[in-house]
Amino acid sequence: MEKVALEHHPWKPFLPDGCRLLMLGSFPPARKRWAMDFFYPNFTNDFWRICGICFHGDKLHYVDETRKTYRRELIEQMLAQRGIGLYDTATVVRRLKNTASDKDLEVVEPTDVAALLRLIPQCRAVCTTGQKATDVFCQQLAIAVQPSVGSYVEFTFDNRQLRLYRMPSSSRAYPMAVERKAEFYRPMFENVTK
Repeated sequence: MEKVALEHHPWKPFLPDGCRLLMLGSFPPARKRWAMDFFYPNFTNDFWRICGICFHGDKLHYVDETRKTYRRELIEQMLAQRGIGLYDTATVVRRLKNTASDKDLEVVEPTDVAALLRLIPQCRAVCTTGQKATDVFCQQLAIAVQPSVGSYVEFTFDNRQLRLYRMPSSSRAYPMAVERKAEFYRPMFENVTK
């Protein structure tokens, strides 16, 4: 049987000063799918379109359609201004099939999410953007009841009261229009990042 290679996370956590919201996905897609060298790099992923709708009323605000990439500089400015951090719940995976799907990822080494939260003492909420990310996060912090999609549960970590939001996956494989996904994300962003 062929041994499946390990993939190590390509980036360090993006944790701006004053980070109030930590967004956690599962793991980046394979490098061949990247449109930029930053989080949510797949051009068919809707995360940056969701942010464009929520913050500017324009799903193409962070999209460079001509070059089929994203406007990374604008994205990083927005994240820093709004106190949004990014990382994933896995640092080492095996990709069991040649897809970007979470169901085809075996988490070999989960991210130490407690250590991440300790780096951002002003963080008020965590958002997971898929079922695998939610499962890994809840398992690590012993959160017994997961929030349903579009809602949150409160949890205590190091004497801090935080919220865990569960948002719809930004992957196009998740069967929901980008505008509808943004309706789920908008209240969370308004509550945590203003």
